[in-house]
Amino acid sequence: MGLFELILIAVGLSMDAFAVSICKGLNMRRMNYRHAGIIALFFGVFQALMPAIGWFLGKQFESYIISVDHWIAFVLLGFIGVNMVREALGEDEDLEEIPQEHLDLKELFMLAIATSIDALAVGITFAFLQVKIIPAVCLIGSITFIISFAGVGIGHQFGRRYEKKAEIAGGIILILIGLKILLEHLEIF
Repeated sequence: MGLFELILIAVGLSMDAFAVSICKGLNMRRMNYRHAGIIALFFGVFQALMPAIGWFLGKQFESYIISVDHWIAFVLLGFIGVNMVREALGEDEDLEEIPQEHLDLKELFMLAIATSIDALAVGITFAFLQVKIIPAVCLIGSITFIISFAGVGIGHQFGRRYEKKAEIAGGIILILIGLKILLEHLEIF
């Protein structure tokens, strides 16, 4: 897997964190860069940690699954992508209507886990695809940090106008990467 695909995966994975970051930015009466940095750090760290855990788990079971690894990558990435698009097109959830001036670290911890579960599945596919995990998780964490930080600012400035579009784009990117992996393995592409 090349750098371009890793960047696309990182961007796709970060869309959930981006959407939540926008919501966090909506709640700021004035832009708080320290809070934006903390939010971005939580999302970036968890978005990097989960693929590492998934990669480790995938490596443990690699010998049992090597013959169907391309199908697993396709199904996992496709499922995650379809789920992201479905959620974006579903009913609006008014997560946080009340402006908050402080950060609830417990809530932020839970949001970081919730937005990075899909990265765990991607980490499993990384093990099957022989991806070098250290550079991959560093890239995913860094991109998620940057996108989440920007999401807080965008949420503060523009509101929820772009939240659904970002999540749909992230889902489509993951679906296309899963399809590309399958087609390459089947030697169609």
